[in-house]
Amino acid sequence: MKMFLIVYCEAADYDVIAAFKQSGIRAYTKMEEARGEGIEAEPKLGTHCWPGKNNVLFIAAHDNDVPVVYDVIRRLKKEHPRAGVKGFILPVEESV
Repeated sequence: MKMFLIVYCEAADYDVIAAFKQSGIRAYTKMEEARGEGIEAEPKLGTHCWPGKNNVLFIAAHDNDVPVVYDVIRRLKKEHPRAGVKGFILPVEESV
């Protein structure tokens, strides 16, 4: 089992959620209004100088769903190059 941490611009929220649901991934946890700076996109700090905010999705995927989630992230990065979509894959030791 893996945990995906996915960060993306809040403006792309509808498309991101829809892409996962269309691929059969329905369970997630979403955190809104995350702020920060990355390498591939402009800073999203929620200020006048650096407007915008990010959303963060956590998706716990069983081993057979890992390639599906991975492919959705790659597709979103291509379809929304300015949304700063970034995915991180973390190991899950246990789910209680």
